[in-house]
Amino acid sequence: MDYVLRRREPEASNTSDAAVADNPRQTAQWLLACAAQGELEAQALLGQILLDGHGIQRDPALARRWFSIAAARGHSMAINMLGRCHEHGWGGATDLPAALNCYQSAAAKGLDWAMYNQANLLATGRAGVVDLAQAFCLYQQAAELGHAKSMNLLGRFYEEGTVVLADPQTALEWFRRSAEGGDFRGQFSYAGRLLEQGDLTGAISWFNTALATGNLNFLRSASRTLQGLNHPELYDISQRYAQRTAELESSV
Repeated sequence: MDYVLRRREPEASNTSDAAVADNPRQTAQWLLACAAQGELEAQALLGQILLDGHGIQRDPALARRWFSIAAARGHSMAINMLGRCHEHGWGGATDLPAALNCYQSAAAKGLDWAMYNQANLLATGRAGVVDLAQAFCLYQQAAELGHAKSMNLLGRFYEEGTVVLADPQTALEWFRRSAEGGDFRGQFSYAGRLLEQGDLTGAISWFNTALATGNLNFLRSASRTLQGLNHPELYDISQRYAQRTAELESSV
């Protein structure tokens, strides 16, 4: 069952973005009742709305507790979200090794988001373990399950020749699939490769698509990249990135 809640921030959680119920407060009360009666999916969903403050007062500590309850009962997304709590210090202390263990457990159950999160920690070494080969395998597994963010990072491995032999064509294909799958970073990556190939129209189209959904951290980096290209045909889109970045910064 997919989660039915919108996220506060594009990467705040790893749940899907299906339409939220018409009455968030009523939904929250229903989830509270069902969770108290032991409904596993309701327990995991309750953790998410408590984390997001959607239809209920935001309470990361209580969210973490409900994720823990559902995780102990084997709910793969709850295990993953408990890992997110450990990773980011939501509702408690930051514990990166514990986060890695959660992601590994949920990934073993076949959850693509957990594969992606585990790969990120292994690729960066933030949890004390660096394993690029395993990270590549996890990104690949998640990508083959349709995980768009993993597709983009898999493309980078092929582009840079990390772990595998450099293969620009395979990299381009993964960037394309990521872009079409809705990942704004994949869309930006694909746009950049189209620009290198001389497809200015296609590049600008995908740059615009990425702009529409990108979060603040992405837009800051992307805006610097576009300005650094010093490409006269990209001046307008570069200005739109800078403007959108400024708008988001002013609202923080």
